[in-house]
Amino acid sequence: MNDTIDLIHRYYDAFNRRDWPGMLALLDDNVHHDVNQGGRETGRARFAAFLERMNTSYAEELRHIVIMANEAGDRAAAEYVVHGEYKATDEGLPLAQGQRYVLPGGAFFDVRDGRITRVTNYYNLEDWLSQVRRVEVD
Repeated sequence: MNDTIDLIHRYYDAFNRRDWPGMLALLDDNVHHDVNQGGRETGRARFAAFLERMNTSYAEELRHIVIMANEAGDRAAAEYVVHGEYKATDEGLPLAQGQRYVLPGGAFFDVRDGRITRVTNYYNLEDWLSQVRRVEVD
């Protein structure tokens, strides 16, 4: 259990440093990634492409991270608060104009042999949309 909690901490530490190779190194080659309100992608290469797209459109930092794991250490969950900036328009989403947003999020993980084998992310898309649609005019 403690090794799994440490693994997930390292995953989010790498995320907050924007250390994509370090983050990817913690994933199983055949990791399953359940994209928030989207489909399932499989494989470290697909996850890397997802990170590249996200890095293009968003600058995010996760704060107030709480990680829990079951006794066997093969499943974990995390809750956090996303502090972000929408910096480039993501396909099918509103126009990016540097909008800042803060919203709660979470993730669920499967772990095997010290590697993350599944990541399922969740945040409230409607909350995010309401924040980025609000554009402040000076």
